[in-house]
Amino acid sequence: MQKFIALIQRAKNIIHTVYPISDAAFSKLEPLLTLEQYSKNNGFIRKGKRNDKEYFLLSGVVKSYLINPEGQEVTISFFTENSVLSPNSIRTSSQISSLYFKALTDIELASVDAKQFENLMIEVLEIRNFANTVLQNELLAKIDKEIGLASLSAKDRLLHFRNKYPLLENIIPHPDIASYLGITNISLSRLRRDLLG
Repeated sequence: MQKFIALIQRAKNIIHTVYPISDAAFSKLEPLLTLEQYSKNNGFIRKGKRNDKEYFLLSGVVKSYLINPEGQEVTISFFTENSVLSPNSIRTSSQISSLYFKALTDIELASVDAKQFENLMIEVLEIRNFANTVLQNELLAKIDKEIGLASLSAKDRLLHFRNKYPLLENIIPHPDIASYLGITNISLSRLRRDLLG
């Protein structure tokens, strides 16, 4: 019980980092939260399968990805602890997932039913403002990545990645990083060696 209370507090802290809400507003959300735990490499959201939740990542690292025609995973985004996963409204169509999400480490999540959360957004202005800020941040991150892929060299993309995700290089598989950067794993290894030199 003590651990659950601590995890709920972490969910509250995540929300405050994105958009501070009052204790009264959080008290409406708190009873709807459920703790979920997944082990490393668990694909807890599957493309083409129903998913009707919103998620707060309390600990660990998650990636979203697609599978290309050659059967290879193409990394779309990374999520690190104390963050919010992509909103349900933009990663699903009619509650059917458009992406895969995989735990790259053991993870802990707080989840809430998307419909209940949507009702809270209607009822509580602060929660609506929080949700709109999450959506805006998600779109800005997507644009930032697209601009980087179009205009930066592979070396500069790696440096940008390191700045955005400090230490992540030491935690997750390098092929996932290479895929995210739009380069091969061999190219990533070469870049990492060059930057050490």
